[in-house]
This record gives sequence, structure tokens and C-alpha cells, in this order.
Amino acid sequence: MYEKITPPTAGSRITFKDGEPVVPDEPIIPYIRGDGTGVDIWPATQKVIEAAVRTAYGDKRKIHWFKIYAGDEACEQYGSYQYLPEETLQVIQAYGIAIKGPLTTPIGGGIRSLNVALRQINDLYACVRPCRYYPGTPSPHKHPERLDLIVYRENTEDIYLGIEWAQGSEVGDKLIELINTELIPATPEHGTKQIPLDSGIGIKPISKTGSQRLVRRAIKHALKLPQAKQQVTLVHKGNIMKYTEGAFRDWGYELATTEFRAECVTERESWILSNQENHPDLTIEENARKVEPGYDSLTPNRRSEIAQEVKSVLDGIWKTHGKGQWQEKVMVNDRIADSIFQQIQTRPQEYSILATMNLNGDYLSDAAAALVGGLGMGPGANIGDNCAIFEATHGTAPKYAGLDRVNPGSLILSGALMLEFLGWQEAADLVRKGMGGAIANQQVTYDLARMMTPPVEPPWKCSEFAEAIINNF
Repeated sequence: MYEKITPPTAGSRITFKDGEPVVPDEPIIPYIRGDGTGVDIWPATQKVIEAAVRTAYGDKRKIHWFKIYAGDEACEQYGSYQYLPEETLQVIQAYGIAIKGPLTTPIGGGIRSLNVALRQINDLYACVRPCRYYPGTPSPHKHPERLDLIVYRENTEDIYLGIEWAQGSEVGDKLIELINTELIPATPEHGTKQIPLDSGIGIKPISKTGSQRLVRRAIKHALKLPQAKQQVTLVHKGNIMKYTEGAFRDWGYELATTEFRAECVTERESWILSNQENHPDLTIEENARKVEPGYDSLTPNRRSEIAQEVKSVLDGIWKTHGKGQWQEKVMVNDRIADSIFQQIQTRPQEYSILATMNLNGDYLSDAAAALVGGLGMGPGANIGDNCAIFEATHGTAPKYAGLDRVNPGSLILSGALMLEFLGWQEAADLVRKGMGGAIANQQVTYDLARMMTPPVEPPWKCSEFAEAIINNF
């Protein structure tokens, strides 16, 4: 069936129903070892995952691994520049899941990023990046234990769609001319703005479908969390980009207040309901004045709109959400992107799930990971309705390849995410418990050991760290 790869003879495929995996007790899971330090971190990860499954379930459950290729290792098997073989794509689509180590970004033309290509080809629209602190992990933050959040980053749109034209290109120049001479003049709000003629130009598409399916998955995740963590924050720059990032926010709220009406409350709704609970005789106008700062200085039309908003909330959801019931719902709010960068440092405990577009999510997930130990401790998942790929979030670090030195934590924790995705929560919990125990006991690799006070000497090897995790189950 395949030229260079051989499926396992035992095990069954994972299937999907309504966007959720249907998992057999012995699933077949394809894996990509990864380039550079993948030679070290994948064996360590495989050992930890297998030990967690065995410890949690005995012989009732087992993973059957299926080795496939991408990156430099694929070129060795399939020939020069075959970074992403067709067989690999066929297997991932057929089996609906994969886990992979870091991959080299090809040099020269063709695929810009193997990671981005795998996400787009398989429509893995949700990049899920949990960031939590394991006590003892070195951190530049005074209170890293306060940060425990999950970034839901839209994976297929925004500038990462990669639609752009170089400065001076024929198509780029035509597009600039069209925008300057026809489209801007036809849009009065743009006034006399013009794109400089010597510009490169890119397109930033944000769709309602793409936005809402991401927020839908984020809300579903929030519903599984403890009550205190049931919150989804829509992150955007809608104060500037009203029809893309602002629309993302609006579409997120629309989804929450329609499809998830019984399960969700928005922040503004909670203010209105709380005001009425605390002051039962409050008039509509008085409630509106409490909700909107500067209410009395607004235009009559704007005051009327806010008063109507208050009335609609009280008429529409008081019976289902009032009298404190809203406190048991998923809270949906929004924050401006630059503000949330500050707030995850100054008030991290106030946030749980951040749902955002691609570029903002890229920055935010790395910034959050830095507070809790860096990318070496940052797991990643890319999830769609019919497929999921779990991956290390750091690079290949080829100069350390084969030295049994690097931290396998990112890929191991991505393995825990994968186990959670399978519904094997007990095994996932063991991996995280083992990770926490190893770090607390200072059984850590060089990257963490050198930042501890005092530094841990000698640091543990990659393979030894894996063993320490297992011993701390």
C-alpha cells in the first residue's frame, strides 16, 4: 500500500463523529520523529507515554505506533526536497492523528513552513497551547504559579494564510493601483488614504466561519474545566481593525449568546444582572448608567441604545441567568491584544482560556510560555474536526542533536495533551504529575538546571529526565 512505510499489524484507526474522536482501546498513532534533537526527545517521549498508559490501564489499553516521515528525515528516505511526502499526508488523513517532534523549515522555494503546511492541509484550525507552572521551574516572573491558561489560536486564516505580493511585482502593483484609484475612493471612511506605491502588500482574511468554529471549541473546552476556570477571553485589536479583528470579537459574542445561550454569559450581561440583583428597584436608565462610564455625556441615541441593551438582557435572560445563576455559566469577555500582554503578567490569575486569531495567538502563546519555563515546557496541539496533530513547540536545535542533553518536556507534555484528546485522562494526569515531581526534585535537563538556584550539577540527561518523570508517577 505504501512505498517507504509499513503500518502496524495490530491496532485500529481513530474515527471522528461530530468533530470529536471515537477512540478504540488500541489506537494506531502515526509519529514523526522530528529533525535535529528529535532523535533524543522522541524516544524519551515515547517511553513516558507508554509508561503512563501501562500504569493507568494495565493491558486494557495500548498505543500502536506508526512511523512516518517529514523534514530532513523524509528527504533521506524519499529524495532531495521531499520534506513532506505524499505518503505522510495520506497516513495523517487516514488515521486522523499524529504526534511529531520539531521540523526543519525548508530553505529556498516551495513550502514556507512544514508546520503551517500540515495545519492548513488538514484544516487544523485550532492551535491549543496550555501554559501552566510546575513548582520549581525557573521563571523570570515573581509569581509564575498564578499563570494557568490555555491559548486557543486560530490556525488557518489571518496573515498566516500567506497571501502576499512582493514590492515591485506586477500583480502587487496592479492591486495597489486598484485599491488606491477605485476601492479607497469608493469607501468614504478611508478618506484620502493611499498605499505607498513601493509597498509589499498582504491580505489579512478573517471569516465568520473560521472565527466561530475556533470560539466554539474554546467554549466546549471551558465547559470541561472547574467552575472557577470557566472563562473565555476574546483577544483582538478591534479598536483599529474593526472589520477583521473587531468582527472576530463580535462573531465570538454572537456564538456565545446563541449556540451556547444556556451555558454562557457575557461580561456586560453579568454587570447588568449583578446591578439588578444588588438593587432590585433599579430603573433601566440607572442600570445603564452603572454599565456605561460617561453615560450622561453620551448622545441621546447612544444612551437609548445602551438602555435598550439593558432592557433586552433583563427581558431575555433574567429567568435563566439572573439571581446569581450567571455565576455558574462560562464567562465570555474580550480584551485588546496589547492590553492582554500586560495583564497575563500583572494579573494572570484572572484569565483561563484566550481565544484569538493567528498572529496574536502566536505572540501570546510564546509570551505565556516564557513565564512558566520557556518553550521547552510548552506543549502544542493542532486540532480540527477530523484530525489532530500534537507537536513540540520549539525548534530543532541541530547542534545538540544526538547528545542526549535537551529538554524533552515540550513533546512529553504534548503527549499528555494527546492522551487527554483520546479521553485517557488518567494517563495524561500521570504524565503531568511525573513532570511536576521530577522538576520539584531537581531532576532536570541542562536548560532548567543552569537557571536553578544554586544550579543543579550535573544536569540530567534527556533520557534520564524521562525516567525521572516515570519514577514520579
